[in-house]
Amino acid sequence: MTHIQTIIEELTSTVEAIDATETKELADAVLQANRIFLAGAGRSGLMGKAFVMRLMHMGLDAYVVGETVTANLREGDLLIVGSGSGETKTLIPIVEKAQQLGGTVAVVTINPTSTLALLADLVVKLPGVPKEQTALADETVQPMGSLFEQTMLLFYDALILQIMEDKQLDSQTMYGSETYETD
Repeated sequence: MTHIQTIIEELTSTVEAIDATETKELADAVLQANRIFLAGAGRSGLMGKAFVMRLMHMGLDAYVVGETVTANLREGDLLIVGSGSGETKTLIPIVEKAQQLGGTVAVVTINPTSTLALLADLVVKLPGVPKEQTALADETVQPMGSLFEQTMLLFYDALILQIMEDKQLDSQTMYGSETYETD
């Protein structure tokens, strides 16, 4: 078996374990929010950036925390935080500040009893192994947090599909073919 086949088998087993109710709750929160903000560190943050790009393609007002063009979070906004361990120290003050400003906080994590998850209004548990425990894990052959990060990307893409369905959008609408005329 190739490494790619092994990774696909791992991902197949992780995505099957994602709670559909939690996914729908997060999709609803995205649609109800005035604006959406995403925070994450390292590769988890990169997966979040891909998600924000798709939200923007749908015409939603979405930002990545820490970028130079990010707006200020206000009451009625949603902050989504991605953290495998749920203990990323740099993300805790961001969550606390968002709550002080009246924002809703959702956390996507492996650990639903983590510091970030306990602070959150909404938690989505994704299967995976925290990067500091992969050497001891039987669940993955991949290094560090790769399985979680890959699962997160697939989860975010599935969440986009749910939101597209709820908003009755398709790829052509998102791509903008209906808004641009060609001569």
